[in-house]
Amino acid sequence: MILILVPNTQPDSPEYKQLMCRLDALPGISTRVHKEMGAEQSLTEVYLIGNTKALSIEDVSGFPCVDRVVRVSEEYRVLGRHKDDDRPTYFTYNGVNFGQDTLNVFAGLCAVDTLEHVEMMMKALRENNQVCTRMGAYKPRTSPYAFQGHGKACLPYVFDLAGKYGIKVIAMEITHESHLEEIRNALFQTGNATGVMLQIGTRNTQNFELLKIVGRQQDFPVLIKRGFGITLDESLNAAEYLASEGNRKVIFGLRGMKTNMGDPHRNFVDFSHVPVVKRLTRMPVCIDPSHSVGTRAESPDGLLDIMQATAQGIIAGANMVLVDFHPAPSKALVDGPQALLMKELPHFLEDIQLVRETYEKRVALAQRYLEQSTLN
Repeated sequence: MILILVPNTQPDSPEYKQLMCRLDALPGISTRVHKEMGAEQSLTEVYLIGNTKALSIEDVSGFPCVDRVVRVSEEYRVLGRHKDDDRPTYFTYNGVNFGQDTLNVFAGLCAVDTLEHVEMMMKALRENNQVCTRMGAYKPRTSPYAFQGHGKACLPYVFDLAGKYGIKVIAMEITHESHLEEIRNALFQTGNATGVMLQIGTRNTQNFELLKIVGRQQDFPVLIKRGFGITLDESLNAAEYLASEGNRKVIFGLRGMKTNMGDPHRNFVDFSHVPVVKRLTRMPVCIDPSHSVGTRAESPDGLLDIMQATAQGIIAGANMVLVDFHPAPSKALVDGPQALLMKELPHFLEDIQLVRETYEKRVALAQRYLEQSTLN
């Protein structure tokens, strides 16, 4: 059960103290408090943990400073959608809105290689009115001999250039808790020139200790990718680890499933799960067509497989696209063969807009038919 308190309730207020005294008196029930700070008000949620079936919603609603009560009806207690749950399905970070009804494109370098390539990418993004990108500083690799990123050495110039070209959010994978402090330090050194969305890659989706550490910080939102060899339920529970530790600014990423059933693509594209994740949880959903498809293969109609897969995800309602671009793919140190070309960026963005408009028309059509059926 979740108690949503009256906005701006303060922990030192008499009403709050009375509430906690009443909750402490409930047998077999423990509490966990979460506070969200907005631009104009704060919102406190109190989670009742234990057997709450015997508790009446009507009775609990009458407790001091309780605005409304949500009875948890799904396994994903924090991030899940529950009956009569009108908590928001969006958040704002560094001036950018992320929600189940928005769409943001993170085009960029899978792995940072040179300062020149970073600047070329960010310049192209500004010219195409984009404020988000992906830049990999830490790259987990299957082979211990493969390039694993420049790490903290590249962070200052990446953040500086982001500020120069108006990039507000950079999606950046981390693989160790020490990377958090390295990112914080580099942001401070560059005057917080940009924002960072931490990325939990598919290999670390079940690194539960890392998830707990990342979840305890609330400076950065988190993009967590689906684990490549586990079920959707297991991956959603991994996202719940983040939220249960306090960070609710979580986006769920679909990046294909590891199976030879997807051949000749790199992974089996799983973008049909976009609406499933949006139905089960309140998280925005990201798609990663680059790592799903893994090649620049082109169909007879002239469309790249990556663009086809992107369209599949967006027509299903995806809210974020993580995609590889590179000024010189043949020189890329990671995943060059799947990277799109800089000259293809305008085409890619225009195609996305076209598909998004179609999705919005389909939503409007469904709503119209629903209203008609209700009247009849």
